[in-house]
Amino acid sequence: QVQLVESGGGLVQAGGSLRLSCAASGRTVSSYAMGWFRQAPGKEREFVTTISLSGGTTYYADSVKGRFTISRDNAKNTVYLQMNSLKPEDTAVYYCAARKQYLVVTKRSSYEYWGQGTQVTVSS
Repeated sequence: QVQLVESGGGLVQAGGSLRLSCAASGRTVSSYAMGWFRQAPGKEREFVTTISLSGGTTYYADSVKGRFTISRDNAKNTVYLQMNSLKPEDTAVYYCAARKQYLVVTKRSSYEYWGQGTQVTVSS
């Protein structure tokens, strides 16, 4: 079993930055590829980014490419999401999730474990 807890969300002005963290317990996070999803009110949960087991490979949704950066520190059992140049359309609850390798990285069903989410609100 793996438990994931997100933190670092909050209120930020457009153009600002936030750094989200996802702390894992139960098993080492190095056993899983990790991803971030987000869900705005009334919208479907959408893929944001993912990172491979050792952190060597990353992939981003077009909407965040060039602004967001995913990273991981397996020694600390933690995954991060650095968000820069935030826009109002980035407002959502952000969820971290763990998946096995060789699955479609953008599908929710590929991920075995999910955190409870952390709210990010971007204002103008």
